[in-house]
Amino acid sequence: MKTQWKSHVKNFLVLTAAGIINACGVVFFLYPVHLYDSGISGTSMLISQLTPSFLPLSLFLAALNIPLFLYGLKKQGAVFTVSAIYAVAVYSLTAWLIMEVLPIDVSFASPLAGRDLLLCALFGGIISGIGSGLAMRYGGAMDGIEVIAMIFAKKLGISVGTFCMVYNVLLYIVCGAVLRSWILPLYSIVTYAAALKTVDFIVDGIDRAKAAMIVTVKPNEICETLSAAFETGATVIDARGGYSGRKKTLVYFVVNRFQVAKMKALVHQIDPSAYITITEVADVFLSNQSSERKEENGVVPENAKNEANNP
Repeated sequence: MKTQWKSHVKNFLVLTAAGIINACGVVFFLYPVHLYDSGISGTSMLISQLTPSFLPLSLFLAALNIPLFLYGLKKQGAVFTVSAIYAVAVYSLTAWLIMEVLPIDVSFASPLAGRDLLLCALFGGIISGIGSGLAMRYGGAMDGIEVIAMIFAKKLGISVGTFCMVYNVLLYIVCGAVLRSWILPLYSIVTYAAALKTVDFIVDGIDRAKAAMIVTVKPNEICETLSAAFETGATVIDARGGYSGRKKTLVYFVVNRFQVAKMKALVHQIDPSAYITITEVADVFLSNQSSERKEENGVVPENAKNEANNP
């Protein structure tokens, strides 16, 4: 119970930071020069700028996002909904504080990048992407369009990513039509691309690993050699040749990108006919780092060969 409570506290602290970071990216870089974020955030920015006397951005952020999260309550669950609403509430409150309370002028230019549209687009996208990525990684969300995408994308026969992309393209077209200029919407696409890539880094991990699938007739020798060389375990899976029907063994092994060449060389020294495929993986969780792996000669014992640092 204590561990679970600490986990909840950690999540809400990170969600608080995510909301503050997202607001800083939008208010300090995008909003002052009329660039647009993606999704509901971008829609809120456009509506705020079109309303008389520029009604507060924070008002539209809350008014548009929260109903969408509540609409997705049944599909996404209470924990996600509460986390997402909390993150958006922090985002909205921080945006209001910066724009209405703090002595910071964000009415016509970025306090940090002036009116340089490229700098504002890049840094606004990266910083807001960090906020959105942290929110996703810790069980929440920063934009209600993602919830709507999860609900309706499958019904429309498209992916969630495609749904969000179509929405954002339409948003930028509307922005261009309303503003009668395509310069700001085009720079907003730069913002969207920077934010999307940043979200991928935050959610999936910056330092991605490589997973090797090795089909071999010498699994024991390969496991022992790789385990001794890289000080980690391997997962051994029984397999059968699709054409020959002969029994084979598949070894699943995770290394970082700098170790791929060495791993391939070691495998082919032992079994020149070994078949190797390599794919990218993210967020490798190490669940067992006990001393069982440090046996004589650095070889992983038989009962640990299936304890890989693989998910």
